Amino acid sequence: MNKYLLVLLICCFMHGLTHGQIKYMNDHIKTGAEQTEKYLPLLKNKRVAIVANQTAIIGKSHLVDSLQKRGVQIVKVFGPEHGFRGNASNGTEVGDEVDKVTGIPIISLYGSKRKPSQKDLADVDILIFDIQDVGCRFYTNINTLRDVMEACAEYGKEMLILDRPNPNGYFIDGPILDMKYSSGIGQFPIPITHGLTVGEFAQMVNGERWYKGANRCKLQIIKNANYTHDMFYRLPVPPSPNLNTPESILLYPSTCLFEGVALNHGRGTDYPFTRVGGPMLKGIYTFSYVPRSIPGKSERPLFKGETCYGMDLRYYPLDKLVKEKKINLTWMIELYKNHPDKDKFFDRTLSDQIGNIDFLAGVAEFKEQIKQGLTEAQIRKSWEPGLEKYKIMRKKYLLYP
Repeated sequence: MNKYLLVLLICCFMHGLTHGQIKYMNDHIKTGAEQTEKYLPLLKNKRVAIVANQTAIIGKSHLVDSLQKRGVQIVKVFGPEHGFRGNASNGTEVGDEVDKVTGIPIISLYGSKRKPSQKDLADVDILIFDIQDVGCRFYTNINTLRDVMEACAEYGKEMLILDRPNPNGYFIDGPILDMKYSSGIGQFPIPITHGLTVGEFAQMVNGERWYKGANRCKLQIIKNANYTHDMFYRLPVPPSPNLNTPESILLYPSTCLFEGVALNHGRGTDYPFTRVGGPMLKGIYTFSYVPRSIPGKSERPLFKGETCYGMDLRYYPLDKLVKEKKINLTWMIELYKNHPDKDKFFDRTLSDQIGNIDFLAGVAEFKEQIKQGLTEAQIRKSWEPGLEKYKIMRKKYLLYP
């Protein structure tokens, strides 16, 4: 991604919402990373490794750049999906490299391996995890978190989490993952939106023992200051190439489900996750757009070069979405009803399980419920028993009201 495009993305991302009044509390909240006085003493005379991407910032500086200037001995960096600087497309394997800015070796955790090896950690005393999450089961950062925790537990390394607010932490919703559908886009028996920060989720991973081995990860968390789950936090940096606007992040729990149907959901446009459509909906919807190949973002979007007709959700009242505190299923139900060939609605073939609605929803019955014409209320009712159990379990690990 060139510098001009990156600046343009950030400018678009920081642009204020023109619809739906949401009060962001960025001036009130202090992230874990910003509270350097609490963790710099923990790093003194230690060899430090950092798991981070482009969202790990202190003010306008990257965490790695900032800590290196403060004299912290950073021996290596581990990069998750999309890479350390955040410029790789979703699902694309990332190789090891040397960071051009700092000269620090970068070891990819989204290439030939998913967790640090014993050799990787041999010269490390403490590992810092600082990645902005968006609070959804199918967002892969929590998988990386678990894998790193497992490695730290296995090889006896300390782990320090610099917590950040969850932009979708205000609600909990969705079916609990049936572990028969465990995959790269869902590895824990949790709902689609889990209502936890990364620090809280790490406590849950430790408490529920969601990793291999008898040892427990030695964990320290630098909490967000002045934060509660009902506060809204506008992310200062796009967390991944296709979550490039505040709207896309709040719509993501609902619209990512369209990754598992034969419709384009904005990939290959400047507004991913905020529109849904396909060529077969011509004459049914008037809104249209044409997906294109965008390097570092969406190289091969569904229906590339074809005119897609469907829904434009960019101007959906986000205050209404937030007030309802639930995943929107009406769009999926409506588009299924309006699809001219319903047998092909869920027929999407992509690599791995990304294009399979069963793995995205986490259960087999969701697809059948849509086919049977169940209402949103009926579908949601089937989620209630699992959600109630999860909410009780979740309380044990909360760091914030």
